[in-house]
Amino acid sequence: MKKHFILHGTMFMALGVALGAVGSHALSLNSDMQRLFELGVQYQIYHALGLLAVGFVSGFIAHGKGELAGWLMFAGILGFSGGLYFYALTGNDLIRKVIPLGGSLLIISWLVFFWAVLVSKVDNKN
Repeated sequence: MKKHFILHGTMFMALGVALGAVGSHALSLNSDMQRLFELGVQYQIYHALGLLAVGFVSGFIAHGKGELAGWLMFAGILGFSGGLYFYALTGNDLIRKVIPLGGSLLIISWLVFFWAVLVSKVDNKN
């Protein structure tokens, strides 16, 4: 078990719920920007759950690979969801170059996590 990923996952989850509430009740965004903000919340929640999964199973999978998956997911949340929030709130086009990088990190994190579980020595034989 990797406690730091469990802590990161729970904090990203709490922040995602809070940002979802703020986005629904307190922000005045046009419909396109509202949709992007909500997409950021949605993906943050999904990947917060992913960080929880990485944290809980990392003790059972190949050393280092679970850690890599977790840090890639962490960075991907910041880049993708954070980039969407920033863009939705500011309209600054410069951040749009970071958002696909964040999304790529999220995809890669899941592939690394898959690889880590695949090559692990743990089996579920009862």
